[in-house]
Amino acid sequence: MHFIGVFNEDGGKFRTMDLGIFAVRVQEIMAEHGHTVEIRIVAGKDLIPELVRAAEDPASQALLAGGGDGTISAAAEVCFRTGMPLAVVPAGTMNLFARSLKLPLNLEEAVKALAAGRLMGVDIATANGTPFVHQYSVGIHTRLVRIRESMKYRSHLGKMLASLRAIALAVYRPPIFDAEIRTSRGVDTRKASGITVSNNLLAEGHIPHADRIDRGVLGVYVVDPMPASELLKLCAQVLLGTWKGHPLVSEKEVTFVSLRFPRRKSSAQALMDGELIALEPRVDIQIHPRALNVIAPLAQPAVAAA
Repeated sequence: MHFIGVFNEDGGKFRTMDLGIFAVRVQEIMAEHGHTVEIRIVAGKDLIPELVRAAEDPASQALLAGGGDGTISAAAEVCFRTGMPLAVVPAGTMNLFARSLKLPLNLEEAVKALAAGRLMGVDIATANGTPFVHQYSVGIHTRLVRIRESMKYRSHLGKMLASLRAIALAVYRPPIFDAEIRTSRGVDTRKASGITVSNNLLAEGHIPHADRIDRGVLGVYVVDPMPASELLKLCAQVLLGTWKGHPLVSEKEVTFVSLRFPRRKSSAQALMDGELIALEPRVDIQIHPRALNVIAPLAQPAVAAA
């Protein structure tokens, strides 16, 4: 198989390593398994055009995307729209999609797993037509990320410390908003401090992500309004991986959900796969079962390619 690799030099671990040396090692590992790979190292501002060019290249049989969760989400959107298989090099901080695919988080071990891997189909979701592979959030999570992004940090540790500071600032005045949640089960009109819709159900653990992304469902999580002290306790439970037991957090399994925000401010934002975007007054979210082809480790359960 011939891969075209697009590595975001501004993404995660790549910022602190010699990408030229790593690219040569990737080619060596792929060659050992009978594959060829062309590596294109790009700046973040040039990432999406290069992903599109790589996916549309007649010589390409799979897209090898390297970077953080934002890079992988962008690559997944390109592959979803073009049908090109996606291989993920997890160079970010959280690497949520890579965790769902059961990929090793060590870069060289991940490339070895991909070189020996196989094609499988996994689920991808869309919010008003825009694909995402992890989650769409409104409320407390969005506020936390907006505060953190206003801070300056230059390392993984710096990002973690900024996140802890952002948590303290975000829960000081918890957001409360009106929401209308429509599913096949009916309409739920309520006040909330946070809503998250995930690609498949999130598993418990200190880094919330889906253990499986081939069940063809969405997870809808609603955080009820609560005092700042209780919200801070919930944030601690998220870090400890025990958040699902919280009495003010609900979980629903659906295949489609429509969110409406009747009192939305024009400046309101949402969070999709870690990226801040404008919040639209109505957001329709649906799952696309096994519509994204990926290269996954052989240890994955047998799932037919889409």
